[in-house]
Amino acid sequence: MTDAPFPALLGTEPLPTPDDYDDYWADALERARRHSVAPRAVPVDTLLTTIDVFDFSFAGAGGRAVTGWLRLPRHREGTIPAVVHANGYGAGRLSPIDDLTWASAGYAELIVNTHGQGGGSTGHLLDGIEDRERYYYRDVLVDGARAVDAVRELDVVDPSRVAMIGNSQGGGIALGVGALANGLAAVLAQSPFLTDAPTALRRAAQGPWTELRGYLTERPERADAVARTLAYVDGVTSARHATAPGWISDGLADDICPPETTRTAVAAYAAPVAFREWPGAGHESGGSADVAAALRVLRRQFAAG
Repeated sequence: MTDAPFPALLGTEPLPTPDDYDDYWADALERARRHSVAPRAVPVDTLLTTIDVFDFSFAGAGGRAVTGWLRLPRHREGTIPAVVHANGYGAGRLSPIDDLTWASAGYAELIVNTHGQGGGSTGHLLDGIEDRERYYYRDVLVDGARAVDAVRELDVVDPSRVAMIGNSQGGGIALGVGALANGLAAVLAQSPFLTDAPTALRRAAQGPWTELRGYLTERPERADAVARTLAYVDGVTSARHATAPGWISDGLADDICPPETTRTAVAAYAAPVAFREWPGAGHESGGSADVAAALRVLRRQFAAG
C-alpha cells in the first residue's frame, strides 16, 4: 500500500489538538448532564439459559434516548465488572443474542446502539463535518461517556471496574470515550477507525475514509474546516488525553483502517498501553485470537481494580 494515488487532503502530519479541546468537551458533557441519565432495562426473552438480556435505554447527548442491549451473566454474586461496547460503522446494536463473549466471561456488557446506525447505514462520517458543534461524532462520543455513567448506576455493576471497548468505528469511539470518562479500568480499541485522519485519507483503499476522500476531492476548499472539526474527535487527539490503561490492536493488511493510523494513536497514548499487530490480518485484526488476548487484558485490569 502506498500514498501515491491519494492526495494529502489534510496534510501529512497528525491533526493538532485544538487549543480549546478541554472546554469543547466540558461544554458537550455539561449539556448532556443537565438531563438525568435515567437508565432503564426491560427483560428480553431470548431463550438463553446462562445470560440475561435487557432492552436498555438511557439519556445521551442533549437528553436524547439512546438504546442498547444489556447482557448479564445469569449466575453472579455481588457486583461485577462491566464493559461498554461500541460497534463498527453501520452496525448499530445488532441482535440481542449476538456476541455473547463478554457476558460469558462474567462481565456486564452494554452494547450501545450508535445513533442512527443499523442495517449497514453509511454517510455518518460526513454528517455535519464542517461544523464542530453539529458534527455527528461529537454527540456519539458524548453518548459513549453517558453510557459509562448509566452502567455505573446499575446495582449489579462495580462502578470502579468499567472498561470501554470497541472494534473499527467502535475502536475510535472507545479511544474518544477514554479521553472523556474518568476512572475507566481499561480502554480496548481494535482496528480503530476515526484515527489519524490525514494518514487514513491517503492510505485507506475502502471503507468510510473513502467517502471523505471523495467529498474533499470534489471540495478541496473545505479541507481546513473539515480538519478543524476532526481534530476534536480524532483517535490520536483522544489518545493524547488517555488516562486508562489501553489495549490497541490492528491487522497489518488492513486497508480500511490502515495500521499506520493505529501506530500513530499508540505513539500518542498518554497512559500505559499494550499494542498488538497481527501479520496477514485485515480489518478483523486477529479475529478470535485478538479477542482472547483482550479477555486476558480485561481480567488483569479488573483484578487490579
